[in-house]
Amino acid sequence: MSWQTYIDDHLMAPLPHGGQLAHAAIVGQDGGVWAQSESFPEITEKEVADIVKGFTDTGSLAQSGLYVGGTKYLVVTGEEGTVIRGKKGPAGVTIRKTNSALVIGIYGEGAQPGEANVAVENMGDYLVGQGI
Repeated sequence: MSWQTYIDDHLMAPLPHGGQLAHAAIVGQDGGVWAQSESFPEITEKEVADIVKGFTDTGSLAQSGLYVGGTKYLVVTGEEGTVIRGKKGPAGVTIRKTNSALVIGIYGEGAQPGEANVAVENMGDYLVGQGI
């Protein structure tokens, strides 16, 4: 299965109670984009490096903010070392760290934040189970 299939068929699929992720990507921890939805905002290597650092130093993102594609999100609860979540008004972002990548899902109005979190985190769990 290609990386793009994970995006198109799984992360961008409709969520159980309606809505869907607005954008999704799988990005290597080195900053290289493996696959992304059509309109995923351009994420920089610095943003990826800051996110990766945030998994071990949670205070770094709380102080500077969580940036994805130039948009700043307020860091909210996550799971230390594996999941970072951010909010900006009714929108948000969920990032699940795997062994070598980041699964990123951005949602907007119409998507239930909890369902968006589950979609991203389940994909990350699957990839970890595959050794990725």
